[in-house]
Amino acid sequence: MVVTVSTGVGLPGPRRPLGSGERIRHWYENELGWPTAPGPRPRLVVGVRFDVLDMPAEAGHAALAHFGRAGDAPAFPVAAQGGRLRLLVAAGSAQELPGLLDWLEWGGLPLDLAAIGAGALMDAPPPPGHRPSGAPRACPDRETSPGAAVWLRPPEPGREVESSLPTLSAMGGRRRSVDLARLVNTVATQCHRVRLRRACAGTAGSPRVP
Repeated sequence: MVVTVSTGVGLPGPRRPLGSGERIRHWYENELGWPTAPGPRPRLVVGVRFDVLDMPAEAGHAALAHFGRAGDAPAFPVAAQGGRLRLLVAAGSAQELPGLLDWLEWGGLPLDLAAIGAGALMDAPPPPGHRPSGAPRACPDRETSPGAAVWLRPPEPGREVESSLPTLSAMGGRRRSVDLARLVNTVATQCHRVRLRRACAGTAGSPRVP
């Protein structure tokens, strides 16, 4: 005779595997401590751990190349999406940008340079090595959508990412390769050059009016 003994303790059901968006959120929240926003796609909350400088990709790449040639390559995270580059800077920097541009004598010019700060959201680029659910292992390490956000220089887990973010002050014992004022001045210069090149190209390509 077989006697069945009930302990009254139910076994937990199988754990549902995390979807692609949930895995992305998990990486940011647990590896970096960055808050994410609920919704159909992973988005990062800006203004808590970092702010963002948003600019045309051409200007952003030129600014980064300028620092590289000077032997002072920035170490802060850089993302790209839809023809724009997003440079992560210290939280609170967005409030400083208008005054900083005036101080650097860039105020009033249409630079196509924006600061994204508290209250805003940023599409979360997939973490390094992330593969969308169901994708083959040969799939590139990025989302296949042309407008998807990607990391050009991803944040590094296991260390304080904020220590690499440009800020107005280089004091405090935290090493930063580029301070905010120098970064903004370089980016503004490149944005201005891009605007002038596009304006000249538009003029040269316009038909002459008799």
